[in-house]
Amino acid sequence: MNLLVTGAAGMLAKALVPALEAAGHDVLAPVEAEFDVTRPPDSLVHGIESWRTDWVIHLAAFTKVDDCESQPERAREVNTEGSRNVAIAAHQAGAGMVAISTDYVFDGRATTPYREDHPAAPQSVYGTTKWEGEQAVRETVSRHQIVRTAWLYGAGGPNFVDTILRKARAGERLKVVDDQRGSPTFTVDLAEGLTRLLATGRTGTFHCTNSGDCTWYDLAAHVIAHAGAATSLERTDSAGFPRPAKRPAYSVLSNAAFEAATGWRMPHWKDAVDRYLESSVPAAG
Repeated sequence: MNLLVTGAAGMLAKALVPALEAAGHDVLAPVEAEFDVTRPPDSLVHGIESWRTDWVIHLAAFTKVDDCESQPERAREVNTEGSRNVAIAAHQAGAGMVAISTDYVFDGRATTPYREDHPAAPQSVYGTTKWEGEQAVRETVSRHQIVRTAWLYGAGGPNFVDTILRKARAGERLKVVDDQRGSPTFTVDLAEGLTRLLATGRTGTFHCTNSGDCTWYDLAAHVIAHAGAATSLERTDSAGFPRPAKRPAYSVLSNAAFEAATGWRMPHWKDAVDRYLESSVPAAG
């Protein structure tokens, strides 16, 4: 299939484009200047049509969660209206659309993994604008896959795993929150999951994260132990580490619908972290 990927400079795109190509797809990943999602849909249609695009894979987003709180207009321009623009253009060009979303559309008050049909109740500007973007896609493109994921890390972008490793190796004393629970997700594994889901042709909303769950403290401890770094790691809570945007206390997502569609189970988060740490020297983050 011919696929067009937005957000080509992002961390997920760096894993997804090679995965799609390895699966035999022809992939066009234009830079932002060539395919700016904040432009009106009419200016995006030609690029989709000229590539004879079967599916648009929409990764472009304003993902700096705290910055979204101070720049709500920019967050809405990219995450809400940008998604709407791409959806309208994809619809006009007759293409399907895959849109990546987030655990932040939920309020974090659950105690069991969120299913796709759980009511959305975002608690931040980022979560709100991503939810609005989801709705724009659902309303506009009948042939769509909306995929929510969480706690991403991987090569090609700053992320929590890299940051912990860098600070641990520098001998810094670390305090990490232990009251937020989720599923760390390796971009390489998510790319594999997205590629498999696309091949099914199934439409709708899906959750896709590495399996298992932990707190940020658990993740930091695993990274430090794997690296054999000698550093001090202490538990703290969200109140002791205030951030502009409210984080969900619980953001574990159920992969049941994804597994039913693909017949494949995402690897466990510990295995994924180990593979990431062994495959490369993470950049400073």
